[in-house]
Amino acid sequence: MIKAIFFDIDGTLVSFKTHSIPPSVIEAIHRIRQKGIKVIIATGRSPYDIRQIEDIDFDGFITSNGAYCIDVKGEVIAYHPISKESLDRLAVYSKAKPFPCSFVTDKGNYINYIDAMMVAFSKLVNIPLPPVKPLAEILEHTVFQIDAFIESDCEAELLNHVLTDCIACRWHPHFADFNPACCSKATGMDRFMTHFGIEDGQTMAFGDGGNDIAMLQHATIGVAMGNAKDPVKKAADYVTDSVDNDGIINALKHFNIIGTNE
Repeated sequence: MIKAIFFDIDGTLVSFKTHSIPPSVIEAIHRIRQKGIKVIIATGRSPYDIRQIEDIDFDGFITSNGAYCIDVKGEVIAYHPISKESLDRLAVYSKAKPFPCSFVTDKGNYINYIDAMMVAFSKLVNIPLPPVKPLAEILEHTVFQIDAFIESDCEAELLNHVLTDCIACRWHPHFADFNPACCSKATGMDRFMTHFGIEDGQTMAFGDGGNDIAMLQHATIGVAMGNAKDPVKKAADYVTDSVDNDGIINALKHFNIIGTNE
């Protein structure tokens, strides 16, 4: 029996085309919760960037790819900042090879500077760009995630020489999420399973991006959206339709989580 379902946001719950959740999905989530199934967000977004889902009741939030997780009352379930040593190395590296980054901190989201790629991404997910601050000021805060707008060769260099205790994953080709190596959406799942007393064999997860792979593999039933890339689909137990073609509803009906007439 499924007792908890974990949902990615962008490309899964929220369409890149409409920037909204289909009404049928909102109703389905309401019905799932009425059955006593926990419904938990699992996103690479920060806790400050989940405005599109405020009209739906959820049971918890895995944010920053598992680095910062909270329940509906704001109680912290998981808290894993990037180490000061890595941030100090980043400060030195950025002086020689600057690149645009968005930082998720305990005080809010900030960016070191804006470029055209960052502006385009802001429009894609329909989220305003956060305030610009000097890097030195940003790194005075506790940092949970760094979204670096870089290509893959720079990503490898950062992992090998700068953010050495971090992992990186991409759910968009133009930037990578950097988080502490101990974190992923899968570790966030474990924290909420313990929090709610949910056992192995009782979870389901939906996702479409590279940062969803660990979660889909960890869930009892991992569902990849039809708009996902091939590596994500290969990691899933089932591939449904796209977010814009009732993918969530169709998968919930396929696995009898909701009835075909609901």
